[in-house]
Amino acid sequence: MRAALCLFGVMLMSSALPAAAARVDPETRIAKLLEGRVAGKPVDCIPLRQIDSSQIFEKTAILYKVGGIWYLNRPESGASFLDRDDVLLTDTHSPNLCRIDIVRLLDSGTHFPSGTLGLGKFVPYTKPKG
Repeated sequence: MRAALCLFGVMLMSSALPAAAARVDPETRIAKLLEGRVAGKPVDCIPLRQIDSSQIFEKTAILYKVGGIWYLNRPESGASFLDRDDVLLTDTHSPNLCRIDIVRLLDSGTHFPSGTLGLGKFVPYTKPKG
């Protein structure tokens, strides 16, 4: 009986391993996405209306795509609230999204607030010319 329980436990653990292995950490996903791009000098603001899309990397960063330039923002505070399924809500008082702005997060399923964060500098990444 004890051997059967041990075998069941091993089978249960081994079935969870592929799912855990398939989950890639945020830093690895960021590096893969930015592969072939070169980091530029960090900037304080990006044009809000020109943001094509954004992607959240849980507990780590937000990637904003503005045309051919991708801006990586590592929040100065509240990054621990970031979840890839969150919705970003910004309330700015200028045509730019800036490092002084506060972003509210909403859970995409329940639409309940899930946290706030203070943006950091935006690091531009571009493809080299040539």
